[in-house]
Amino acid sequence: MPTPPRPRSLRPGQPSSRQHDERPRWGLRLATTLSVLVLGAGGVGHAVVTSLNNGIGRVDPFRDMKNRPQGSRGTNILLVGTDGREKITAEEKQKYRLGGAPCHCTDTIMMVHVSAERDRVSVVSLPRDSYAEVPEHTDEAGKHHDKHPVKLNAAYAEGGPPLTVRTVEHATGLKIDHYLELDFTSFMRTVDVVGGVQICTARPMKDAYTGLDLAAGTHQLNGGEALQYVRSRHTDGSSDLGRMQRQQRFLAALVAKATSNGVLLNPVKFREFASSMLSSVRADEGFGVEEMLNFTSAMKGFSPSSSDFTTVPLAQLGIQIKGVGSTVKWDEAKAKKLFQLLRDDKPLTPHAAPSKPASKDAKPPRNPGAIVEVDPARIKVQVYNGTHNDGLGQRVDDALQAAGFKTTGFPRPSTNPAVHRTLIEYDPRWDRSAGSLAIALPGSELRPVKGLGATLRVTAGADFKDVVPVRAEEQPQGVFGTVTGDKVICP
Repeated sequence: MPTPPRPRSLRPGQPSSRQHDERPRWGLRLATTLSVLVLGAGGVGHAVVTSLNNGIGRVDPFRDMKNRPQGSRGTNILLVGTDGREKITAEEKQKYRLGGAPCHCTDTIMMVHVSAERDRVSVVSLPRDSYAEVPEHTDEAGKHHDKHPVKLNAAYAEGGPPLTVRTVEHATGLKIDHYLELDFTSFMRTVDVVGGVQICTARPMKDAYTGLDLAAGTHQLNGGEALQYVRSRHTDGSSDLGRMQRQQRFLAALVAKATSNGVLLNPVKFREFASSMLSSVRADEGFGVEEMLNFTSAMKGFSPSSSDFTTVPLAQLGIQIKGVGSTVKWDEAKAKKLFQLLRDDKPLTPHAAPSKPASKDAKPPRNPGAIVEVDPARIKVQVYNGTHNDGLGQRVDDALQAAGFKTTGFPRPSTNPAVHRTLIEYDPRWDRSAGSLAIALPGSELRPVKGLGATLRVTAGADFKDVVPVRAEEQPQGVFGTVTGDKVICP
């Protein structure tokens, strides 16, 4: 078992035995990975470190804890997010639908594992409605409580950070080395400091509860808009599970932005970034800015591909528990294997290897294309030439094939040779495929035709210029449904 680090620093390869506390949800990984990256790369002086440390709220999430799990290689950080909104302006509350009283519970819970070599980060989302058992404990009023079932996020309301840590350790079998908390304010300010974050969506997203309203495509979100994005649970039928995936995608995009726009290399930008984020963070005494700097020193080559994301495997949804409500239950066998990988400091993504910094002479990767809802390989297309331009039909067919679409390979002349605007005709049952094809043919007209069948018709008009590269949303891979950060950010 690794030896504990000195009080004020973490040595590479060793988990800290000091007790930490965090409260981030989406800001969770933001508080660790990003702060860590930002601090070390910026060459920040002692005075700045001291001033930032003074801005961190402190809690003791490990008090009176006994019989804890054995430590892991690397470092396990419990990141939780609450809905604290005390510092948000009235205008922001109205604009971003942040009214009402906070629930004082952990709305988002993630386990973040930083590898012993500091070259990889694995993030596992723990559904807030997970069935869990709160250990036997005595509350602050001196009242004794026997072990009892709860939803995982209720542990915080019942016993704060200490009971949250105990409950998660009991559920995962992992020893938590650090604990961090973030609230709404910290999240919004941090996103604004990096200049906003780019998000891609293959389908329109609308949530009346949060006010989120995004068309399909690429969007640059400010802090308030990003908060709407990561909070939304009613954009489709996936509820909290879909929201966790969006939170993971957002964190990958945030890492990509912060590692590419100079925040990490500019001490002035860094201080603004870190102070905004840390102003609403709570952490244990053993986890401060200097500890983050130690992480950073070995993570200079960190990039989105150095991170992998997943959600703890689930077996059943909507399980009613008397006195608790509707819960989700983990797949015990798969969850055990997942947490064992973290304990053994192994990547969650199959065959994943740490990324290496690109050389100065390396050519930028080819644009993989805009994200679409349906894989082009699943979309059948018949091309027609709607102009007097001989050869246009074949050119469009070839371009669509090169973009991955399943064309017939035999374009036909249109009965109307005077089409100005390229037309996509589709059976309403294949509207998702039509929407994906339309992204590859920007400016085209969509026209539903009942009974057309599975093959879409493209009539090339005089306005045709080229086919835009597209790709389907990255699907989770492997036993645990894992994705790496570079696969979910905008191209």
